[in-house]
Amino acid sequence: MENVHLVPEEDDDDLYTGYNDYNPTFDSEDLHNDVGFQQAVRTSHGRRPPMTAKYPGTAIGGRPIGTAYGSRMPVGTAMGRPMTGAVQDGAARPMTAVRAAGYSSSIARGSVFDPLGQSKGPAPPLERQNEDTPEEKIKILEKKVNDLIEESCLAHAHGDLQLSLEKAKEAGRKERALVRQREQTGTADHINLDLTYSVLFNLANQYVSNDMYTEALNTYQVIVKNKMFNNAGRLKVNMANIYFKQKNYTKAIKFYRMALDQISNAHNAMRIKIMQNIGVVFIHMGQYSDAITSFEYIMSENPNIKTGFNLILCYYGIGDRERMKKAFQKLICVPLGIDDEDKYIPANDDPHANMVIEAIKNDKLHQMERDRKALAEKYIMTSAKLIAPAIESSFAAGFDWCVDMVKGSQYVELANDLEINKAITYLRQRDFKQAVETLKMFEKKDSRVKSAAATNLSFLYFLEKDYDQADRYAELAMSADRYNPAALINKGNTVFVKEDYEKAAEFYKEALRNDSSCTEALYNLGLTYKRLGRLEEALDCFLKLHAILRNSAQVMYQVANLYEMLEDPHQAIEWLMQLTSVTPTDAQVLAKLGDLYDNEGDKSQAFQYYYESYRYFPSNISVIEWLGAYYIDTQFCEKAIQYFERATLIQPTQVKWQLMVASCYRRSGNYQKALETYKDIHRKFPENVECLRFLVRLCTDMGLKEVQDYATKLKKVEKMKEIREQRVRSGRESSARGRREGSAGSGSSSNPRKPSGSSSSPINTPPLRASVSRSEAKYSPVLQQGRDSGQSSHGTSAKGERLSVKLKALPGSNEPYEASTQQEIDASYVDPLGPQMQRPKTAARKRTEEDEFADEELGDDLLPE
Repeated sequence: MENVHLVPEEDDDDLYTGYNDYNPTFDSEDLHNDVGFQQAVRTSHGRRPPMTAKYPGTAIGGRPIGTAYGSRMPVGTAMGRPMTGAVQDGAARPMTAVRAAGYSSSIARGSVFDPLGQSKGPAPPLERQNEDTPEEKIKILEKKVNDLIEESCLAHAHGDLQLSLEKAKEAGRKERALVRQREQTGTADHINLDLTYSVLFNLANQYVSNDMYTEALNTYQVIVKNKMFNNAGRLKVNMANIYFKQKNYTKAIKFYRMALDQISNAHNAMRIKIMQNIGVVFIHMGQYSDAITSFEYIMSENPNIKTGFNLILCYYGIGDRERMKKAFQKLICVPLGIDDEDKYIPANDDPHANMVIEAIKNDKLHQMERDRKALAEKYIMTSAKLIAPAIESSFAAGFDWCVDMVKGSQYVELANDLEINKAITYLRQRDFKQAVETLKMFEKKDSRVKSAAATNLSFLYFLEKDYDQADRYAELAMSADRYNPAALINKGNTVFVKEDYEKAAEFYKEALRNDSSCTEALYNLGLTYKRLGRLEEALDCFLKLHAILRNSAQVMYQVANLYEMLEDPHQAIEWLMQLTSVTPTDAQVLAKLGDLYDNEGDKSQAFQYYYESYRYFPSNISVIEWLGAYYIDTQFCEKAIQYFERATLIQPTQVKWQLMVASCYRRSGNYQKALETYKDIHRKFPENVECLRFLVRLCTDMGLKEVQDYATKLKKVEKMKEIREQRVRSGRESSARGRREGSAGSGSSSNPRKPSGSSSSPINTPPLRASVSRSEAKYSPVLQQGRDSGQSSHGTSAKGERLSVKLKALPGSNEPYEASTQQEIDASYVDPLGPQMQRPKTAARKRTEEDEFADEELGDDLLPE
C-alpha cells in the first residue's frame, strides 16, 4: 500500500479542458471595439505608402518590419537585408504566420482596403437551369398538376362548381401525361402515387358536387381497385353516400358494411358514424327493427343527440310506448361536452380576468357550444312533441310526463317551453279555451316565460277580435319584458285597429330599435305611414323590407301600390312586373297590370294582361267586363258574347250581363237570337224597363205582332216606377224634415251617405279596416247600392252600355259569388238607358274613389306576431 498513491480530487484532470481556450488573435467579435481597426477602416491609416529604400541595391532597405507585436524599426545586415529575427528590447518574436484579414505582406502602393472583395465587382449571375432535361420537365409538370388541384379546390370553396370540375379534369389530363412521360424516360418506378390519388379523389368529389354520380362512382372505383393506394377502402363510404342520394338503398347498405369491415377498431369514431349512416338508410327503407339495432349499439358505445333522436323515431314508427319513454330518458341524459355558461360571467373585479372573459364570450368555440346546445334543445323539443300524444292516453298527459322528465335533467329551462308548446298544440286542435287556460298559468312565472305566454295570448285575442283583451295581454308582455319585439308589435296592432296611427307607429319603431331585423314591425310601420298619408316614408319602409325579403310578394305589391299613389305608373308597372316573376299565376296582379296599362292608353298590353288574368281566374267579374267591353270596342261583338255569358253563369240574378249578351247579338246583326235572348230576359225579369224597350224596338223593326203587348207592359212598368219614385221622394222629404226639427237645438248633422239617385257628389268610402282575414276587405251593401244607382244615373251619353270595371268588389272567400238582392237590381236600373245606347266606350277612365278603395283589398292587412 506504500506504493499506492491516491490522486487528490483537486488534481483531477478535466477531459474537456482546453476546448474553450482560443488564441485572441482569432477573436473577431470585438473588432467593433478595436480603436485601431476601426480607424483603419474609416481612414487611410492602413493605406499609407511603403517607405523607400535607404540602402542602394536593396529593395526594402530601411523598411520597417511589420509584425503583430512591438515597434517597427529598420534593422539592417551587412548585405542590407533586414534581420528578421531582431526584435526591439529583446522581446520574443511574435508569431507572424497568421495574418489579419485584409492585410498582405506584399501590399502594393495605392491599394485599397477591401476585406470583403467588393472591388472585384458583382458576383457572376447564376447559371440558368436547363429545363430541357427530362427530370426538370417532370418537376414542372408535377407543379402544374398540384396548382390545378389547388385552383379546383378554391373554385369549389367559392361556389363555382363548373370551374372546379374543369380544373379537376385538366389536372387529370396533365397527370396522365406525366405518367406517360415517366414511362418514356424509364423512371416509371418513381411515379408519385400520392399525386395520382389526389387527382382522382378531387375529380370524384367535383363530380359529386355537380351531381354527376355515375362518373363519380367510376372514379372512386378506379381508386378502390388500385391496391397500391393505402386505406382506399374508406372511400367506399363515399360510394355508399352516392348510392344513398340515388335512393339505391340496398347498394348503400352493402358499401357501408364493406367500409365498416375495412376499418379497424382503433378508429372507433369512424365506425360509429358509418353505423349511424346504416341506421338512417334502414329508416328510409322502412326497416325500423334493423335501424333500432344499429342505433341501440351506438347509444351503448358512444351516445349522441342525433342517434338518440333517430332511435325515438324508430320506436315511434313501431308504436312501442315503453321504449319511447326509455329512449327519451336516454336522450335527455346525453352529455353535450360543453362548459357551463357561468364561466362567462365575471366573478371578481380583476380587469385582466374580465378582459379574458370578454374575449372568449363570443369566440368561435363559444359559438360552437351554443349551436350544439341549441341543436340538442331542438331535438328534445321535437321528440317531446312527437311522442307526447303516443305515450299516454291523451296528449296533455304525455306532455306532462315529458315536462316532469325534462325538469329533472340538465335541460330544466326547456320545461316552460314545453308547456307553451302544449298550448300551441291546443290551438292546432282548435281548442282555444284550453290553450288560453294553459297560457294563463304562466302569469306568475319568471319574466321571460310570462312575456312569451302573454304575447301568445295577445295574439289569440287579436285573432278573435277581442281587442281589449289583446291590448291587456300585450301590456302584460311588455311589462314582463320591454325588449320583446313581438309584444310591442301586438301592442301596436291593438292601437292600429283603434285608428291611433301615430301611437302605433311609435310601438313599431320601438320594436325595430330592439330588433332591427323584425320584418313584421317594418311591414306594419309601412302600412301605418300609408294610412297617415306619409307615402314617401311608407315607400322607404317597404324598400328596406324588400332588401331583407327579396321574394316577398306582399312587399312588392305594396311598393307598386305606393308608386301608383305617388302618380308614378311606370315604376308601379316595373314593380308589378317583378312581382309576376315571383308569382306568375296571380290573377289579381295581372289584372292590376292590365288596369295600369289601360290608364296609360296601351290597350294591347292591357288586353294581354287582362286575358292572362282571365285564364288563371275566369271568375273575376271586373276582368270579364273589361274583356267584353274591349271586344265590343274593337267591333268583335261575337267574341264578347262568351265573356258576358260567363258573367251570367257567375251572377245569374244580375240582369245586366244578360242584357249585354242580347246587345252583342243585336250589334252583330243576329236579330233573331237577340229577340230570343230579350224574351228570355223578360221571362226572368218581367219588370225590367230596358228589356221591354228593346223588345218593343226589335218587334217594330221586324214587323212582329207582339209589339203591342210589349208596349202595354212597358207603359205599366213605367207607371209603377213613377209611383215608386214619388213614394221614395216623399219618404225622404219627411225624414229630412224630422231630422232638421230634431237637430235644431244641437246644430246640423252631416249624413255621409247620399241618396241612391244622386250622382253629383262622390261617395266617401271608409278606409280599409286592419284585420287578419283578407276576405273582410269588401264594400258594405249600403255603399254598394248607392254606387250602383249613381253609376246608372249618369245617363246614356257618358257610359252607354259599358259598366265601370270597379263597379262591385268580389265577395269574400267564404261567401258565394252572388249575394245580390232584388233591391240592388232595381236600384241599379232606376233610370233605363233606352234605345239610344250604342257602342260602349273603352277609353282610359279617370281613377275614382272606388278604384282606390279596391286597390287596397290586396295585401293591406296587418301581420300579427
